[in-house]
Amino acid sequence: MPIFEYRGLTKAGRNTKGVVDAENMRAARTRLKKDGVFVTDIKDKKKEGGAKKKIATRGKSVGVKDLSLMTRQLATLVKANIPLVDALNAVAEQVENAVLSEAISDCKNMVNEGAPLNKALAKYPNIFDNIYISMVEAGEASGSLDMILMRLAEFTESSAELRQKVSSAMTYPIIMLVVTMAILIGLFVFLIPKLVVVFESNPQLTLPWYSVMIINFSGFLVNSWYLIVGAMVLGYVIFNNWKKSENGAKQWDAIALKLPVFGPVIRMVAVGRFTRTLATLLNGGVPMLYALDIVKNVVNNHVIAQAIIEARSNISEGESISGPLKKSGQFPPIVIHMVNIGEKTGELENMLTQVADAFDFQVKSKLEAMTGLMGPVVTVLMGIIIGVIVMAVMVPMFEMTNLGG
Repeated sequence: MPIFEYRGLTKAGRNTKGVVDAENMRAARTRLKKDGVFVTDIKDKKKEGGAKKKIATRGKSVGVKDLSLMTRQLATLVKANIPLVDALNAVAEQVENAVLSEAISDCKNMVNEGAPLNKALAKYPNIFDNIYISMVEAGEASGSLDMILMRLAEFTESSAELRQKVSSAMTYPIIMLVVTMAILIGLFVFLIPKLVVVFESNPQLTLPWYSVMIINFSGFLVNSWYLIVGAMVLGYVIFNNWKKSENGAKQWDAIALKLPVFGPVIRMVAVGRFTRTLATLLNGGVPMLYALDIVKNVVNNHVIAQAIIEARSNISEGESISGPLKKSGQFPPIVIHMVNIGEKTGELENMLTQVADAFDFQVKSKLEAMTGLMGPVVTVLMGIIIGVIVMAVMVPMFEMTNLGG
């Protein structure tokens, strides 16, 4: 409970000061008035002491594990019918991460003053992303906040597990890549320039075309390395700024969906979020049009979000949901088929849940297969590159030996 520090006058006209705990400032003033104190100044002691800390907290992020644990704790408390303000207060005290604890405490104060939880969370975009906030909004709209929070906890936990699997699978390829790059730099910068002097000392030697290419690249790397580094840095800055812009983000999302290997996975993730969240909202009694307004923020892809917006417009004119989704061309045929069956049988929510489960399973299977193949593929590619360089060096050496004989 907040603690307020006050200064005032007693009924006898004497100055007095102290602290009082109350739910809010108005309650503190009422309590002091009953105690016979005329308040001249009052302030929230915690806010006064923690103002600088909150400013620093605003721009910081937290780990996925801390976020998922906090979300599961909050879901458990809300499911036990504990008032949201009390649940947030309890979670803020239990969370070990100082940044997350401060953010939850601030959100609790905002909710206590009448703000929706999703608006309070939106104050900390570095901690709670767009998907998290939209899901909480969906839970508040449908009256199933406990279910949504539990699903968010599972989602963040699965994301953390997936990141760990990808990191583990990528450790060996990354080590191989670093070692190979170090070997290549050593060959191009130190060995090949010395061999060039040897080759040039034999005018009868004719170098193969691939040896000439390797030697020319080595010379460019030695003499103009700063151009390569500068181009890489400039390219990254330009790409990052373009991707963050409104048009760039839309174009990048469209490109991402068309990528040969990753595109289908990205689409399945977005469609899985769409179907599962829509099923939850409809089960909670949220009208279809309002549910689609919320769901478009969950897919995290501008192209699919635009398809949902257009579908909502057509549905508002009396069409079924399966027709507009099919016209958009952004949803796999199985989704359209299952939605169509769900509409005809009156079990749309159940069908959407089944589609979401199927897509989640496919995403996990594909990612496990992709990360499993990454190591061998990188190893083979690096072996080929080093083999070509060795051949480009050794062939002229053998020819020099023959000429010398």
